[in-house]
Amino acid sequence: MKNLELNIDNVFPFVSKEVIDGYEELTRYHIRHLHQRTGKGANFLGWLDLPSNITEESIIEIEDVANELNEKIDVMVVVGIGGSYLGAKAVIDALSHSFGMFNDGRPFPKIVFAGQNISEDYTGELVDFLDTVSYAITVISKSGTTTEPSIAFRILRDHLEKKYGQEEAGKRIIAITSAGRGALRNLVDEKGYRSFVIPDDVGGRYSLLTPVGLLPIVQAGFDIRQLIAGAKKMEEMTRPGTPFRDNPSAVYAAARNALYRQSPKTEILASYHPKLIYLAEWWKQLYGESEGKEKKGIFPASVNFTADLHSMGQYIQEGQRNLFETVISILNPSREVFIPEVTDDADGLNFLAGKRIEDVNKMAELGTMLAHVDGGVPNILIRLPELNEYYLGQLMYFFQKACAISGYLMNVNPFDQPGVEAYKNNMFALLKKPGFEEETELIYKRLNS
Repeated sequence: MKNLELNIDNVFPFVSKEVIDGYEELTRYHIRHLHQRTGKGANFLGWLDLPSNITEESIIEIEDVANELNEKIDVMVVVGIGGSYLGAKAVIDALSHSFGMFNDGRPFPKIVFAGQNISEDYTGELVDFLDTVSYAITVISKSGTTTEPSIAFRILRDHLEKKYGQEEAGKRIIAITSAGRGALRNLVDEKGYRSFVIPDDVGGRYSLLTPVGLLPIVQAGFDIRQLIAGAKKMEEMTRPGTPFRDNPSAVYAAARNALYRQSPKTEILASYHPKLIYLAEWWKQLYGESEGKEKKGIFPASVNFTADLHSMGQYIQEGQRNLFETVISILNPSREVFIPEVTDDADGLNFLAGKRIEDVNKMAELGTMLAHVDGGVPNILIRLPELNEYYLGQLMYFFQKACAISGYLMNVNPFDQPGVEAYKNNMFALLKKPGFEEETELIYKRLNS
């Protein structure tokens, strides 16, 4: 079976091969500290060997709960924010039919998300929708007090209990939370909800292969065993002792840090497949929250080509030269659609007759990459043989491992996020939350000055 391939040839016109190779000892050093749990944030490294440590019993438990619920629901509402929903959303969107159909006609519930925003319109329209379907809730939170999902769960739990009664509603709620602490764990113990544990040593943006990601993915009808197998293969490919050039996560971390130290401060993740839009959103959280601290970090942005070539393409081609591009290329799409020949040839495209749409897409990909490199934009290329569970498992573990190495190369802790508290404190003060009286007074003085 083929594996993910990383190609950095289009970095070398901007940073020499010798400079990249100069990171070999440093990446080896950081990989060793990762696996020995002696680097920054060592208490949040449970994800590192998770693919090889997931037990058959835990997989069966997730599958059994999903199958039991799937027999009586049309919709599963996943309540969570950040890493508590983005990983599952990325995988589900990447594998789902673009227009809501299932390739083999199997009856799986529709997965929808809540608690990832505080939009009144979104929440109200979700409740309107849930009035019309049979549904259940999976609520994901270590603490149970994060504002956005807590508000959503409060509203949806109330709706569920009114719709089905408290006893039946309790059978339709699954909590994924900490093992022995937090408001949500206390509610689980009080109400008797079924629950799964988020390991204390796994942070949200690294939690894809915990029940946080696995339960929604299996409920959507996808093969979590293959997802885990792909991640396990990448775990093996990036383990300590792997030669630098054979370790794609180490090479990617080295290439982006070499570019960062030279000039580019923005990385654009590009793909030519609209199913990868939420994969890019997951990647942005992973890298933005892991590296963006202490006035350091590469700003993560994303585009979806070829659509965004007609909006962002001009800037990438000729704007400020403070960016580089990482392209995800899918070598073999799952469908074949051929371009027909037409008699009038009014659009002048008969020269494409008989070709697959993907033939055109691949030439757009290659042509754009060449144009961007010629325009002064370094390019990193990631190739996936296919878009399926196995290769998504490889890709997402590859990014996680590279992010950890890259954070260490920047001398930051890639596993904390102290900066996200600032907006929360201001919001609580403005809402006059008990305990924030002093902050409230200071903020209102500031606003009225």
